[in-house]
Amino acid sequence: MKDLTEKQFISDAEIPWEDLGGGLKRKIMGYDANLMMVKVAFEAGGIGVLHSHYHTQMSYVESGVFEITIGEKKVVLQKGDAYHIPPNVVHGALCMEAGTLVDIFNPMREDFVK
Repeated sequence: MKDLTEKQFISDAEIPWEDLGGGLKRKIMGYDANLMMVKVAFEAGGIGVLHSHYHTQMSYVESGVFEITIGEKKVVLQKGDAYHIPPNVVHGALCMEAGTLVDIFNPMREDFVK
């Protein structure tokens, strides 16, 4: 993967999508050791499976409609909404209307960089 840690200006058109299967694709927009921004595009019905990680995460609904699960709570969010996930809390997403989430992680997700 091209080193994104030195970019201060990021052109969406220059970054390829990575197909994750199941109607999801990911685009790593940029990162350094402390912070990472990632776009995740979902087809309707796509599922971000329940999982947890030690990173703090905030996500912005760029487009679409999603049922977001954080811990025991489920909330339907749409374009313009956002959510916060503390470290180690189980969370996931069900895409109800095709769209894109913009995820921010602290620290960066080492597992996303190969």
